[in-house]
Amino acid sequence: MKKTYVLRMPDEAGALLGAARLIAEEGGNIVRANYNKALDLHTLFVEVNAGAAQHETICARLSACGYLPEEVNDGRILMIVLTLKDEAGALAPVLEIIGRYRINISYISYAESDTPEQYFKMGLLLRDDKALSDMIEEISKICAVRILDYEVTDRPLDGTVFYVSFANEMRRILSLDQETTNEVLIHANRMMQILDEQKKSPMQTFDYIRRFAEQVVGRKGDSYNARVSSRKLPDGVTLYLIEPPCGSNTYVLKKGRELLFVDGGFPCYGKELLTLLGVLIPDFALCAREAFITHADVDHVGSADLFEKTYMCGECGDNFALQREGKADFREQYLPHAPYCALSKIIAAYRPPDPARCQPLGRRSGDDLFCPVGKVEKFGRTFVFYEGSGGHVKGETVIVSPDLGVIFTGDIYVNVKGFSEEQRAFNALAPFLMTGVDVDPALCRKERKYLLAAYKGYLFCPGHGAWTENK
Repeated sequence: MKKTYVLRMPDEAGALLGAARLIAEEGGNIVRANYNKALDLHTLFVEVNAGAAQHETICARLSACGYLPEEVNDGRILMIVLTLKDEAGALAPVLEIIGRYRINISYISYAESDTPEQYFKMGLLLRDDKALSDMIEEISKICAVRILDYEVTDRPLDGTVFYVSFANEMRRILSLDQETTNEVLIHANRMMQILDEQKKSPMQTFDYIRRFAEQVVGRKGDSYNARVSSRKLPDGVTLYLIEPPCGSNTYVLKKGRELLFVDGGFPCYGKELLTLLGVLIPDFALCAREAFITHADVDHVGSADLFEKTYMCGECGDNFALQREGKADFREQYLPHAPYCALSKIIAAYRPPDPARCQPLGRRSGDDLFCPVGKVEKFGRTFVFYEGSGGHVKGETVIVSPDLGVIFTGDIYVNVKGFSEEQRAFNALAPFLMTGVDVDPALCRKERKYLLAAYKGYLFCPGHGAWTENK
């Protein structure tokens, strides 16, 4: 076990050597020693790894030599690195916070660099875990805090170390500014509390979020690698299915120079989607483009502003209005899903769609499992919008074309068996982080069973996974 000793050393030659020999004689191993005359002429911080009995003897001998005149501190040294702007006075606000919490700085180091940032390495003595935890949270709101060489225990500080380290890793992965990093801290802490109540490991939680962010960012550019399928429908309509490794399916129906999209994937893949469409549809730039959306989740509506008009149920329109007003949308009003959804918006660079391009249809009326809310004519064919009862999320919609024999189910029906390996790896993350993707799983199962029974012979186009014939 490790223990940090705060030694009061006389300012004379050989003092440190004498303490080191004493510790070694009792079988202790000095793993870190910090001393800075500029901070304190006589104070030396020594971190020792030894057994409990050995520490007891070391304490007694150090006290007898006068090296431990006060009550022995059984804390440890927490090493942190602060990233500050390279400008005069940048460190002062941090030192003010440390002073207010009366945290002892055992070590400080600064090396000038040629970058716009400066880095300060500090050693902080862990006397009061709660105070240190609160202090690190406060500092992390004004600059990046990287925590080094922290040994996990059952201390209250562990949670702060986890999510502060996580937030700074997210800053790096997503190239976030300080304000957005602060939002990540808040949402990560909320998620940690929710999952902790379910006895889920904070380390696993943060690892899943990190993997979520890395996979979304890592699939941009040349790594987009969407799986593309196509098939002919009646009356000269061609249906394309675009399945990116991360996010929802995007469907494109084409007839002549008229395009109809269903859902649009994550917003951060807008450029990638346009590039792919330019290759897939040679006259894409000359085509009129409109879209339908099945529901308002971030991974389905990110490309809404690429279209001249986007049709949706009235509830989806309300959802976007809440977002534009800075209020909790329907998914975030369900508390177990709120932190994940807020983080998803940051990770995917989401912004609510332009209201001028949104075309809300009607609203649910009655108690049926699915209620018609409107119709849209495209390609001389009718597409009927049916709003579900909210098993997956409020405002969920299935879009049916009896003429074409196609149903777009959104996430009420997902073809798990049709996932690629990449999709399977990515889609395993959300159920853990959201404690399940459906607001009401039992109701969603009922809705799914109804669709499979009511639309025999239709081509099922799910929110995720390959399309499938419902025979």
